[in-house]
Amino acid sequence: MTTAPKYVEGHNLLRGKSVLVTAAAGAGIGFSAALRAAEEGCRALMISDIHPRRLDEAVANIKAQTGLQQVFGQLCDVSQEEQVQVLINAAEDKLAGVDVLINNAGLGGQTAVVDMSDEQWSKVMDITLTGTFRMTRAMLPFMQQRKAGVIINNASVLGWRAQKEQAHYAAAKAGVMAFTRCSALEAAEHGVRINAVSPSIALHEFLKKASSADVLEQLASKEAFGRAAEVWEIANVMMFLASDYSSYMTGEVVSVSSQRA
Repeated sequence: MTTAPKYVEGHNLLRGKSVLVTAAAGAGIGFSAALRAAEEGCRALMISDIHPRRLDEAVANIKAQTGLQQVFGQLCDVSQEEQVQVLINAAEDKLAGVDVLINNAGLGGQTAVVDMSDEQWSKVMDITLTGTFRMTRAMLPFMQQRKAGVIINNASVLGWRAQKEQAHYAAAKAGVMAFTRCSALEAAEHGVRINAVSPSIALHEFLKKASSADVLEQLASKEAFGRAAEVWEIANVMMFLASDYSSYMTGEVVSVSSQRA
């Protein structure tokens, strides 16, 4: 097992850009992506989440760590169309236009197919897949009108790889991949890029609550480095996709993983 690499300092990859990140409160990939965006020099940032206290703490944390004062929080449940519309309109207003949208909201779980209820299946689908669709649908008209913009979706290697008790989550993430490819072709006609990252395993508090310790340890041990990814290692790839360095990339699903799909 190797140790995690040293944290990578910002290089102003997003200088002058505004960024909106969903499900960005707490300690997961979303918060790390928001923090990295500020460290990469974005001019303004909005994060959303469904937890008021955690959202306020995340906004204050990013301000304190980076010195960026144009950081805003907005409550949003991506399974509710009305709240999605409020979020997009608030971001367009507060950020003077959204340059980068990171669709991070998702919901997992660990349930065998024979034990899975319709409600469990539908909830994972509604937040993970349909929530990504709702956010993209609401954001695209603004970006297409400006003939510029980047959308990054958070998928998973489970969209390719089979794993027991993950049928609902894997199906939703495979849907995110397919949605990314198809929507990217439509958006490209208007100068907007849509890509996705596909992490294998990035360990954080939310994941620890959703999966057993034994399963997480087993998955991490199979990785080439013998460890799970740090959340910021996933966020770094998001920053590349958000930056002008990836200007010819669209409709791609980038595997942030040390295993083959």
